[in-house]
Amino acid sequence: MSVEQAYTQCRAIAKREAKNFYYSFVALPPHKSNAMCAVYAFMRKADDLADDESLSIPERRQQMAHWLDDWRHARAGAPTDDAIFVALNDAQRRFQIPDHLLEKLVQGTTLDIQETKPGVRILEIDGEPYEVYESIEALYDYCYLVASVVGLVCIRIFGYRGAEAEKLAEETGLAFQVTNILRDVKEDGERGRIYLPLDELQAAGLAPADVVQDDPQRLRPVLQSLAAKAKAMYLASDHLIPMLDRDSRAAMWVLAKIYRMLLERIESMEFDVFSERVSVPTATKLRVLGQGMVMTLWNRVAAR
Repeated sequence: MSVEQAYTQCRAIAKREAKNFYYSFVALPPHKSNAMCAVYAFMRKADDLADDESLSIPERRQQMAHWLDDWRHARAGAPTDDAIFVALNDAQRRFQIPDHLLEKLVQGTTLDIQETKPGVRILEIDGEPYEVYESIEALYDYCYLVASVVGLVCIRIFGYRGAEAEKLAEETGLAFQVTNILRDVKEDGERGRIYLPLDELQAAGLAPADVVQDDPQRLRPVLQSLAAKAKAMYLASDHLIPMLDRDSRAAMWVLAKIYRMLLERIESMEFDVFSERVSVPTATKLRVLGQGMVMTLWNRVAAR
């Protein structure tokens, strides 16, 4: 399999699955867009293995272990016909993406199938076990692995100057993931996972059982508190964008804009994330992408 064919397959995965992320990929130069699609396809595969509910947890762990062994062998030079591995190897070489960041990325993905999780308590609600994060600090540790690490990978592809960019990328990733958590309260609860931290619930006079009651009115103080934290963290993206290479700034702007709009929609619906899944309409995303493409052209002219 050629590298070009591998990137084409990864792009198809990203276009089909990436939702918000894919709109930012389009605003990048082709070689950077290809690399982002390869990284996304790698993340998607890890997510799919971890979330495959047709398999037991032990079976998922075994599948994940086999897949990781195959990836590590491919990284060491073993022949592979896996499109994701071929494309990712090329992206890592082009943009000096270290293995340890991708290992951390997978570590975050596999948290949900680990036997024990730091900062997570198993509580019984209506006779069913639920995983509950004990504190906002424990939740941020989780968000770091599943989102901030993604940001650290992305800025290596985008190109950046200044050590501060890494911290800003981490904080921007936290903002994205907290937004996802707010959107997915219902779906996560149906899977036995409560990401609204226990300390935040208790401060509002609530208990984990209240999260699975589908009552946005009751949960609103906690959801508002997390939304306020996310809004403050989105300011990091404003400082990060000027530190990126000119040809990548629009991509970061598009991504941050769409996620901010998602948070704003959640707020405008008074945090009713139970009646329907909150999303940014495709037409709105395309409008944001159009603005990003204009920004891209302007940056190209300014760089001459």
